[in-house]
Amino acid sequence: MAALTPEQRRTRARIETLIRLAAPGLNLVLAVGDRLSRLVEPEDHDYYPPREATIEPPPARRR
Repeated sequence: MAALTPEQRRTRARIETLIRLAAPGLNLVLAVGDRLSRLVEPEDHDYYPPREATIEPPPARRR
C-alpha cells in the first residue's frame, strides 16, 4: 500500500473525528430503536434461533 499524502491523512483524520463524535448519538438511536421495537411487539413469532439449544450426540457406531 502506498504512503498517504498529507491531504489524505488530514481527510482521514477528519472522517475519524466525525465518526468518534457521531458514535454516542448513533448508539443512542440503536438503543431507543431496540426498546421501542420491544414495546411494540414484545415477542417475535418469526424469530428462529441460529442454532439448536441442545445438540444431540451422533448415534453410537456398532462394529
